[in-house]
Amino acid sequence: MSHPLSLAAVVLVCLTTLAVGGLGLRLSRRTSDFYVAGRTVSPRLNASAIGGEYLSAASFLGVAGLVYGVGVDMLWLPVGYTLGYLVLLVMVAAPMRRSGAYTLPDFAEARLGSRSIRLVSSLLVVAIGWLYLVPQFQGASLTLTLVTGAPSWVGGLVVMVVIAAAVGAGGMRSITFVQAVQYWVKLTALAVPACILLFLWFRSGHPAPSVPAEWNIPLQPTGAGDHPTYRTASTVLALCLGTMGLPHVLVRYYTNPDGIGARRTTVTVIALLGVFYLLPPVYGALGRVAFPELPPGVRSDSLVLRLPGEMLGGLGGDLLTAMLAGGAFAAFLSTASGLAMSVTGVLDQEVLRPRLARYTGGDAPGVRGFRYAAVAAVVIPYVLSRVTEPLGVATTVGLAFAVAAATFAPLIILGVWWRRLSTAGAMAGLLVGGLATGLSLGATAVRGDLDGWPAALLANPALWAVPLAFFVAVVVSLATPGRIPPSTTRTLVRLHTPERVRLARSRARD
Repeated sequence: MSHPLSLAAVVLVCLTTLAVGGLGLRLSRRTSDFYVAGRTVSPRLNASAIGGEYLSAASFLGVAGLVYGVGVDMLWLPVGYTLGYLVLLVMVAAPMRRSGAYTLPDFAEARLGSRSIRLVSSLLVVAIGWLYLVPQFQGASLTLTLVTGAPSWVGGLVVMVVIAAAVGAGGMRSITFVQAVQYWVKLTALAVPACILLFLWFRSGHPAPSVPAEWNIPLQPTGAGDHPTYRTASTVLALCLGTMGLPHVLVRYYTNPDGIGARRTTVTVIALLGVFYLLPPVYGALGRVAFPELPPGVRSDSLVLRLPGEMLGGLGGDLLTAMLAGGAFAAFLSTASGLAMSVTGVLDQEVLRPRLARYTGGDAPGVRGFRYAAVAAVVIPYVLSRVTEPLGVATTVGLAFAVAAATFAPLIILGVWWRRLSTAGAMAGLLVGGLATGLSLGATAVRGDLDGWPAALLANPALWAVPLAFFVAVVVSLATPGRIPPSTTRTLVRLHTPERVRLARSRARD
């Protein structure tokens, strides 16, 4: 590895993030600028920003590592990641924008008229955000240690400081520009080395990369008692429905001017993700050629960063490694900034703003609470990243998707499309989904010696926890018709009335 070149690439990405984030500081003046960028973000810019925050360390490093280690089973991961936006497009993108909410708890309270549901939603937003942030900090530490030899705590600390500064500077306006730029940085950083390595491979007269025959057979058990069909189906469901339940994804739809813009954004996002996810499997296949077996103590997450030095070497290998290191840091920074933004909004509205208002005798002055919340949103998960054992970035992110799929997906889908959803039913669905996934993941962490069906069901709970949450929400709602909010019809009309119809009605009244 070339320490100076890789370090320079990381520094350049961090400085670019701060410079672009500083642009938002000049443009952000109102509360809506900090929370939803004034609801003026164009579909193309918003799609690039969503691609920037969605393509996390799990996408940049983890998918290639899992494809290398497990085989073509893991090709379902990019399919699931992308499929989630198709579900978003069809079911909730435009209605969520028309809700007029700033955050997911705002939508929950507006739809169901319950402060209790808002509180539970806020707790889940923070929990999912921090669960997702922890692997970003761990991945940043792994990357910086690998390419520069820095101590393991430095990489996460750098990401934490940069993100706190970018989010606190201009809120959503800053983060929108940062994430849009970083999508293209990540795509370029992953595509250029992949093309060069493939070109050099074929130019040297080698045939297409050859891998062991068993690696090409899908859905094969990885060990005794493994259930690959169930594991794959549960993972795909978690990724598909978990996308709409990720707070940092949903908040981006509130920044579009209208529902039409939200749908156009989603179509563009699907195209951008499709292009990006062609690349990680290339690194997984090349990794099987360059490293038939990883050295002891080497994690598969580091495969992408190790390939150029192994296959090319010299200055060329150092340059490609530096490019990949910069792209990896862009992945950590862009995803962490979106997560920090969603957690910051909740902490500010639910925790800090009421307390600052109490001490100042009225509304909290300016955006002081927002900036305090931005610091808290990144410091706590950074500390957690240092005291918890790394599980692999793709694995940990998959757990966050499972929790989101079992909690917010039922709330959003039923809240948008089913008028008989009651306050009690929504609360029951949230609690059952959250407890089912939380206890399952906790049991997996404590009892690492489980195998067979208990291990499969607890480590991949989405396939049973999501239907259970939907079932409980529906049954409890049908049993409590008196708890249906009186404003349900009016709210659903607002969610489903196209903007052109609203405009026509407004002109007719005038």
